[in-house]
Amino acid sequence: MFKNILLAVDGSECSNKALTCAQDMARTYRATLWLVHVFAHPSDLLGYDDFEKLYAKRKHAGQSVLDAAREILGESDIKVREDLCEGPEAETILNCAENIQAYLIVMGTRGMGALKGLLLGSISRKVIHYASCPVMVVH
Repeated sequence: MFKNILLAVDGSECSNKALTCAQDMARTYRATLWLVHVFAHPSDLLGYDDFEKLYAKRKHAGQSVLDAAREILGESDIKVREDLCEGPEAETILNCAENIQAYLIVMGTRGMGALKGLLLGSISRKVIHYASCPVMVVH
């Protein structure tokens, strides 16, 4: 049924709970689990002397999130791939899902209050709205 499951990770507690669910689903369906982390491109800092350092720092922090997710998975009997991406979070997750032909997107929610989520919009809400495949959001 599922060949590719995309798990959006950000290192939060909810993301780690989503990791456990995604791992179980990947095992059950013998799917490839794609760990995807999106970091913001520091375009707002273009032209500054330290731009390259800031970019490298954000990229390194993103790789650390992926490494931590791999550590939580431990030795696993499922196929795990990872993708470190830059860009707007929701749009980049959706693009990754399309590129890998994801059958399911799994992600955590940080449990923002209803008013804050309404005013700012949330990444999970955007992904749910625009995804061409099912989305599981884990609290």
